[in-house]
Amino acid sequence: MPNRLIASALLAAGLVAAMPAMAADRVNEPDPYLIRNVRVFDGQKLLQNRSVLVRNGIIESMEYQGSVPANTVVIEGHGQTLIPGLIDAHVHSYRHLSLPLLFGVTSELDMFTAVPLMQEMNARMQRNENSDRPDIFSAGTLATAPGGHGTEYGLPVPTLTKPEEAQRWVDARIAEGSHFIKIVMEPGWPGHQMPSLDKSTVKALIEAAHKRSKLAVVHISNFADARTALELGADGLVHLFTGESISDAELQAFVKLAKERKAFIIPTFSVMESIAGVKEEDVLSDKAMTALLTKDQLEPLKTSYGKEAKPARLAAPNAVVSALKKAGVPILAGTDAGNSGTQYGVSLHHELLSLTKAGLTPAEALTAATTAPARAFKLPNRGRIGKGFKADMVLVEGDPTRDILATRRIIEVWKDGAPVSPQRKLQQERVAQELAAPKDAPLALPADGRISLFSRDKLASPFGAGWMPSNDAFLGGKSSVQLDYQDDVMHAVQVKASVQAGFPFPWAGIAFMPGVQPMAAANLSAARSLRFRVKGDGQRYQVAIMSTGGSIPVSQSFAADGEWREVNLPLDSFKGVDASAITMIGFNAGPKTGEYQFQLADVRLITAE
Repeated sequence: MPNRLIASALLAAGLVAAMPAMAADRVNEPDPYLIRNVRVFDGQKLLQNRSVLVRNGIIESMEYQGSVPANTVVIEGHGQTLIPGLIDAHVHSYRHLSLPLLFGVTSELDMFTAVPLMQEMNARMQRNENSDRPDIFSAGTLATAPGGHGTEYGLPVPTLTKPEEAQRWVDARIAEGSHFIKIVMEPGWPGHQMPSLDKSTVKALIEAAHKRSKLAVVHISNFADARTALELGADGLVHLFTGESISDAELQAFVKLAKERKAFIIPTFSVMESIAGVKEEDVLSDKAMTALLTKDQLEPLKTSYGKEAKPARLAAPNAVVSALKKAGVPILAGTDAGNSGTQYGVSLHHELLSLTKAGLTPAEALTAATTAPARAFKLPNRGRIGKGFKADMVLVEGDPTRDILATRRIIEVWKDGAPVSPQRKLQQERVAQELAAPKDAPLALPADGRISLFSRDKLASPFGAGWMPSNDAFLGGKSSVQLDYQDDVMHAVQVKASVQAGFPFPWAGIAFMPGVQPMAAANLSAARSLRFRVKGDGQRYQVAIMSTGGSIPVSQSFAADGEWREVNLPLDSFKGVDASAITMIGFNAGPKTGEYQFQLADVRLITAE
């Protein structure tokens, strides 16, 4: 699903920061422990009054009845339920790599990340040195067309255009360490079309993956591509599609096709809801959950791709999931975490709730997050509570097969047999300290609010890193921009922007960086609105504001006509922007390609209501 504009810069920066391998000290084998008299959801069914013995990170018995072995830690499980470690079947792992464990997510299926990071993940798992993170099985690089979805994140992406390239492309990904092959069918959306792979190339990629005994999964965003991907032999779809309705004929044909092809479906309600402007309010209002999220980690949950809530757009995926469930088509729980409106680990609990609202029972939703993804992706020794399986487990208060919200009442998480409670406690303390820390005082703004001090000598500002050109070139795009001082009357800067194809969301313009260095945060909460004067060539432009923790800029459009006009935008109308931590205010041309020219003057942050 789409991320936009400078989000790609943040993604690339996060990947660079995450790439150096941190060799973990090998954890000493923990003492054996016995979880006694506990309900067990084994991944498919609920078992009453069991005693589970764990030794050396492996479940030795799930119905232990003898005396307690020496040096064994006993955990009384009365009133509690032991479930397998949760598996998020769709993420993009590039930051907060340990966070999912705090919420009981012990394995993740990554659908696109940097190859060096994937290789570091693989090496950690091979060395059995991954008890502080979920195990991550990744597609690595995705298969897409030149300029297509997936090329916008500032990462090198080897693209392809014809079937003859498919086998070589697949073999290169396997050599890099990809666990499966992800293929993109994404034509874009109204107002923003994107290049996409043609059917013959998609078919060749699927066949090339199968020739090497690898799964081939497909990204889609509309009904037609979903059906085509299944007809071409895809093993699974990693998204469903939004829509206010779907006809009975289309629904029946799609479900019949999925069942006949023995495909699995990962709906990703969490990101579809974000596209529909629906936020995870159940998570945001749960103090026990938010107590494990720093401010930076919480911010993405406060944003969404859709600028206004349109829950009706979820009618089609809800109907499809309900019909898939009745037909017995495997449904896997995945969030697309890494996108706006989602967060690693915590969003999987929201996804489980969304699946139950779509018609799955709580037990079926749990299977969708445990046994189903382990089986579909052939993940070794996980997704079940059973003898010989990895001791990736979650102990919760209550019975989540009756009340899916019980998955949130976590007592303990184990990863490779090691308890995660020390990490959970440390994170809770960190969040509490962050909340208790005195906030930086709002920046003292100039009396007149003016932040543009443009002259022939310099495009100056009263604070921050100041004004600078901004375009997509540093992410591999081809757009360019020229800034020139315009006149001594308006003290304006002239922005000549050439927005070119070559980046999925091309832009060029001018940006104000209010922090001490580019993209550093500044507390601008004293301001109530952004006011500026503009004139230009009659085209429309964008004001884009970013704040710490946000994964995409929040934009509003304005017109630049042949006469000077004043534009006044309340800061609180930029929904999801934290005014106390603004990192960038941009004035951009794009994403429509072409030549642009506008003049900007008298930019002010107004403190009065």
